Amino acid sequence: MELPRSSGVILHISSLYTPHGIGDFGPSAYAFADFLERTGIHFWQTLPLNYTDAGRGYSPYSCLSAFAGNPLYISLDGLVKEKLLEASDLQPPSFEEHKVEFDKVHPYKTALYEKAFQAFQQQNQQDYLLFCKKNKHWLNDFALFLALKKHYNDCWWLDWPTGIRDREPDALRKITRTLDVEIYREKFLQYLFFRQLDELRAYCKTKNIRLIGDMPFYVSHDSSDVWMHPNYFKLHFDKRPAKVCGVPPDLFSETGQLWGMPIFRWSELKKDQYIWWVNRIKQTLNMCDIVRLDHFRAFSAFWEVDASEHTAQNGKWMKGPGRDFFKTLKTHYEDLPFIAEDLGDIDQPVWNIMDEFHLPGMKILQFAFTEYTPDSIHSPHHHVPHGIVYTGTHDNNTVRGWYDHEVNEEKKENISLYFDKTVTAETCHRDFIRMAISSVSQVAIWPVQDMLGLGQEAIMNRPGTMHGNWIWRLHSNDPLNSDLSKIITQQLAMYNRLVPKEEE
Repeated sequence: MELPRSSGVILHISSLYTPHGIGDFGPSAYAFADFLERTGIHFWQTLPLNYTDAGRGYSPYSCLSAFAGNPLYISLDGLVKEKLLEASDLQPPSFEEHKVEFDKVHPYKTALYEKAFQAFQQQNQQDYLLFCKKNKHWLNDFALFLALKKHYNDCWWLDWPTGIRDREPDALRKITRTLDVEIYREKFLQYLFFRQLDELRAYCKTKNIRLIGDMPFYVSHDSSDVWMHPNYFKLHFDKRPAKVCGVPPDLFSETGQLWGMPIFRWSELKKDQYIWWVNRIKQTLNMCDIVRLDHFRAFSAFWEVDASEHTAQNGKWMKGPGRDFFKTLKTHYEDLPFIAEDLGDIDQPVWNIMDEFHLPGMKILQFAFTEYTPDSIHSPHHHVPHGIVYTGTHDNNTVRGWYDHEVNEEKKENISLYFDKTVTAETCHRDFIRMAISSVSQVAIWPVQDMLGLGQEAIMNRPGTMHGNWIWRLHSNDPLNSDLSKIITQQLAMYNRLVPKEEE
């Protein structure tokens, strides 16, 4: 994949400001696209858009399905426009600014979706039926899975009646008839999600903006994917996980990180020419233009832990699908529209895959000054053109929060020495963005929090913690305005990052 010399901003859909407590595909998304166009920013990067819930802490990296979209991103204003709701229906409770209150947002929006569903049943169904036909390879089973979870009080699918757990045809036919309305409702929500996202993507294209999406490597055991395809995962005979994923002990954790998702059975996936993964990537590319492949090193080798272990300490490295997998993808996607998340403990076999298939990797400016700067691969003097430089990601502190709370005085002096100017808490976010823009890396990306100079109160995710993540959002008064746009545009022009609009 050849990337234009350009720039981008990370802002998850949930982090957009709306009066409805969470960002969505409505007016604020279109306004943000307008801001990006005015500024000359070419890429809008989001986190995964898949279906998640309270049981997973609403983490976009732990989903009920690798194919389904998150209904919370459906715009209520859009439903009014489509005459599925009345404007008077939209009377949101008082939501906190700068914070998604999922426990309040979910029941509020769910009640309105039910009202929209009732109205939809009186409308023409042609587009909906076409959507269902096009997506039947995942939609039918996902809608049934979700209806079953609600029917069985949200319990793990392992605890469903044996015939349904094991997907016996007679048992599935019978329960499908019982839950036909619930299944219809879930398909309706997926129809709304993808229709509104398609409209937003089309609008972004007119503004010369491309979406970068994100795809986790692993999937949750309690997901429609594992229920539908248990043979693709390392499970016991009773379908409980046998082997689970994580990362080994390192300088940051003596016992490693135990993530707990089931390990793929790559030999079975290969027998089917990786069709589940091919379909998964195709579906993700229905949500964006380029996919960031999270935990990329696992395609080369992954850390496998027995499911009976309580830490990741006693795991072992296992060989991943490697180049054979990407050779298969090459038959489906000639240009391989992927970004490799090559952070952490990376070895030569990972670099070899990236080099062979010409996949751009990531450099994080914060890491350049956390490590020994002269040697760090994240330092600008070691950047390469075919790559992407970030000031930070959703897993980092903001630049301002990092500078204030994680950088000692010696490292602050080192930063000023490298920048050849006095960098302060008040200027660090602007200095880091300019440093990224000036890099030889083909694309420079920063979180919107860094553009606004926000502190650690605006962190999106604190890895290794279970609570208080994924909740940050823009305030109605955050200054995404012409003055800020002008400053960034001047820098993009100076370093040749303004992308000409394609001719239609």
